[in-house]
Amino acid sequence: MDKIYRLCQLDEWQAAEAQGHLLPNADDQRDGFLHLSTAEQVAVTAQKYYAQVPDLFLLGISVTAIEPILRWEGSSGGGAVYPHAYGDVPVSAILFAKPVPRHQGQYQFPQGLFE
Repeated sequence: MDKIYRLCQLDEWQAAEAQGHLLPNADDQRDGFLHLSTAEQVAVTAQKYYAQVPDLFLLGISVTAIEPILRWEGSSGGGAVYPHAYGDVPVSAILFAKPVPRHQGQYQFPQGLFE
C-alpha cells in the first residue's frame, strides 16, 4: 500500500496548505492522533462522520513520507485496523487533494478519485 487517505473540509485543507501541515480536528485532538483511512475504509468513514459536511475533500497521503509517525491500530469499536498519524503530516506528503462528488446526497468514491 503506497497511499492512505484523509477526509476533511475545504477550509481544513486550505488551513493545512497555509500552515504547511495537516491540522488536527476536534476528534484528532481528543484522541491524540490524526485519523486516516485506507481506500476500503474511506466510504464508511465519510458516511459515519462526514455525511453533513457540504464540501468534503479526499487527501491522498504517501505512506513512505509519513512512515515514522504512522501506526496501524484497532478502532474503539473493535475489528478494523486504521492508520493513525502521531505527529505532523506535512503538506509535502500529500499527493493530491480532490473534492468528493455527491449523488443524491451521498458521497461517491469512484476508483479514479483515489489516483
